[in-house]
Amino acid sequence: MDKAVVPAEKKQYQEIGEDLRAQIIQGHYPVGSRLPPERNIAETYGVSRTIVREALLMLELQGTVDIRQGSGVYVMRIPEEHENEEERLLTSDVGPFEILQARQLLESNIAAFAAKMATRADIDNLRRIIEQEQRAIAANDNSQDNSKMFHLVLAGATQNQMLLATVESVWHNMDSSPLWQQFNAHIASRAYRLKWLGDRQTILAALRRRDVMGAWQAMFQHLENVKKSLLELSDEDAPDFDGYLFDSVPIFQGKPV
Repeated sequence: MDKAVVPAEKKQYQEIGEDLRAQIIQGHYPVGSRLPPERNIAETYGVSRTIVREALLMLELQGTVDIRQGSGVYVMRIPEEHENEEERLLTSDVGPFEILQARQLLESNIAAFAAKMATRADIDNLRRIIEQEQRAIAANDNSQDNSKMFHLVLAGATQNQMLLATVESVWHNMDSSPLWQQFNAHIASRAYRLKWLGDRQTILAALRRRDVMGAWQAMFQHLENVKKSLLELSDEDAPDFDGYLFDSVPIFQGKPV
């Protein structure tokens, strides 16, 4: 592949996804073949792996490729030459890394504020949600979104309705985002659910202690763990990651800048 120039007016992952799709249509990668490693694609286009990952998730959502952990990305079908309306809607979706960056900026500070403002009832409600998730994991039950419930109750623990409404809006966007749902499908296994459960227990422990900085750091790390899990899923030459476009919230000596 020649060095690609990505126009500024479009999101980079959309441009790269469309270019890879065009190469598949043109026969460069037949059905059953494996795309180059993410590192190679990133170097070809001069972008970070987060952008490549979002482009590949877009193609997976369209049924064009299959992302296989520890193996690579394989072509599943040759798409049609012209996108239909549904595919055009998919390519206008906000990427999961962009969502995670926004959540780190917002929810880390909300957790810190909640450490000062949470009532005993708020703490008890968060504890019950964690216990409910423990039972759901043991029963392999996916019927309730305890993750969403935890984050909304935590936002409500700030006693600030505007902050709660803002987090509700973020989750509404995630629920209606096909690209985010595709990402979430990769981290919905029992092992990942146990990992996120441990993260929430750490957040709750900081709230109990009224530890403002501890709550900020626990939420920041939780969302960082989610982001790293997405990066590592099928990156066979990890863990040497390059720079991010949607980087983590900057911190200095353990404190947000």
